[in-house]
Amino acid sequence: MCGKFTALASWREVVEFSEPLEARAEDRVVIYRPMSMVPVLLFARKTGARRVVPMRWGFPHPKNFKIPQPIHARSESIDTTPAFRDAFAGAQRGIVVMQTFNEGKEVSPTRTEQWTVDPGDGRPRGFAFVWRRFEIADLPQPMLACAMVTVPASALVSPVTDRMPAILEDADWPIWLGEANAGPAVAKAVLKTMEGVNWRMAPEPKKQKPAQPAADAVEGGPLV
Repeated sequence: MCGKFTALASWREVVEFSEPLEARAEDRVVIYRPMSMVPVLLFARKTGARRVVPMRWGFPHPKNFKIPQPIHARSESIDTTPAFRDAFAGAQRGIVVMQTFNEGKEVSPTRTEQWTVDPGDGRPRGFAFVWRRFEIADLPQPMLACAMVTVPASALVSPVTDRMPAILEDADWPIWLGEANAGPAVAKAVLKTMEGVNWRMAPEPKKQKPAQPAADAVEGGPLV
């Protein structure tokens, strides 16, 4: 299940992707994980325009709002699961753009191997999210939180895991956002496994631990 994805920093405030975006030389990659504030693109009915709103990735756990649970919503049951049903039917649906995403492969009960899926073309693609507003007594203002929608894994991803993010076709963005005045059944139909793409998937490189200085390089000289 996706627990990390990346995007370019310059994509956070962009609301239209009708034209390919060229990466800037000074652009930086932003990493999003559960508990991150992610830029959710939504359709504001009052203004009739798209806007980007920061939201926490992960609904608040009923017993402790600091715990992000759930962070995923299954597409098959998004219209019946109590946590997501009303948000989905009420078009509280958003999009977060990504560059790459990670999937975890359980190789043992205590170890998960991370794999990165990279389309390789630098083009932004939209993940489907649902969002809600939560009134929490310990917070001075409502919390806006979101959950990523998942679908069955593609042929590319299935050797690693059985689920992956719901990646929207560009033409389906208005339907998912509620701009097209399509009903929930039509919105649910755009949540499909993306197949037939020439993407790459590879193990995430392991982080190198900083080298320890030799004993005689420690300030003060060798230990005696």
